[in-house]
Amino acid sequence: MSQFYPSDQLGFAGLLTDAERAALLRLRAVLDEHVRPVVAEYWERGEFPEQITGPLVGLGMMEPAEVLAAGEKVRGLFAGFRNFELARVDASVATFYNAQSGLFRTTVNLGGSEAQAAELDPRISSYDFKGVFALTEPDHGSDIAGGLETSATFEPDGQGRSWVINGAKRWIGGAAQADVLAVFARDTADGQVKCFLVPTDAPGVRLSKIERKASLRIMQNADIELVDVRVPDSARLARINSFADVAACLRNMRSDVAWIAAGAAAGAYEAALKYVSERKQFGKPLASFQLIQEKLAQMLANVTACLGMVVRLTEQQDQGLYKDESSAMAKMFTAKMLRETVAIAREICGGNGIVLDYDVARFHADAEAIYSYEGTHEINALIVGRALTGIGAFR
Repeated sequence: MSQFYPSDQLGFAGLLTDAERAALLRLRAVLDEHVRPVVAEYWERGEFPEQITGPLVGLGMMEPAEVLAAGEKVRGLFAGFRNFELARVDASVATFYNAQSGLFRTTVNLGGSEAQAAELDPRISSYDFKGVFALTEPDHGSDIAGGLETSATFEPDGQGRSWVINGAKRWIGGAAQADVLAVFARDTADGQVKCFLVPTDAPGVRLSKIERKASLRIMQNADIELVDVRVPDSARLARINSFADVAACLRNMRSDVAWIAAGAAAGAYEAALKYVSERKQFGKPLASFQLIQEKLAQMLANVTACLGMVVRLTEQQDQGLYKDESSAMAKMFTAKMLRETVAIAREICGGNGIVLDYDVARFHADAEAIYSYEGTHEINALIVGRALTGIGAFR
């Protein structure tokens, strides 16, 4: 097999099966045809290119035909490389896709009852039922475990018993395109965190787009207000009864984000390599200069290290081994390496590194959001530190 990715120096994609690689090539073709040509324009406009949704959804990448036809299980390793493939083109598009395939699907499958998961997962996989993960609040991000203020009260409604939800959420990506919000709220009766599937058009739900973002501008993040929003008890995900259950979901989600960070770093490296190979200064390509080659080598090493970490993490998770500290360490490390890699990429492209024409500027800006979401560097480091020392340095 020839090198599947220009940035995969050690050939980690060789761990994929032929069917998995065939599915990813089909995804790549759609990204090259429908996404690459428009991302810079829509990034600058701060809008999502709705025309790409149909081609992406139509691929069926959550249950790819090639993998199923080969009689194979859809592995976490395939899902990871799917995120990598998306992110090396655009981090917003990867985040948008992962909002459904990772955040929402994981929440329903881990947090719902067996009946809820069995009913909803096929609809989620086909995008017939679209949802987003709504945890972060305007005043609570890193301290959400203890600080979550959105409330849910179980009370009669004339037709039985239902939940009344009040509160606010922030940074909820893709909310305007969703059918439901997976809203995490504190039960007023026992103080524990529960999760509810709240229709976006339910009375009392108000969504507003967060404007003036300098990162992930294609991704549409929302502020959400919930005022006396009533949902039936059947809308509650049965297996989320405390923040420990929420943490179990996050354990899975951080590995998804680590794959996105690795993919965005690869995209920045590949864009920078293309630029310096074509750009001439002092009568020869920039790529021929020693200082440029050293920076290219450092970027490639960063991507390689990130791939090595996320591949091994995902292999362990495919074997049923999930550790908070492992996924936290992967997110912490890959996001840091992404930040370093995009900075080098922007640097070697000179002035052209700050315009959208060469892609590097987009990766450079988007890295800042990835560095913070699904746990900041500091919070993830403290999760690792708690596992190492047995001492929790934060509450």
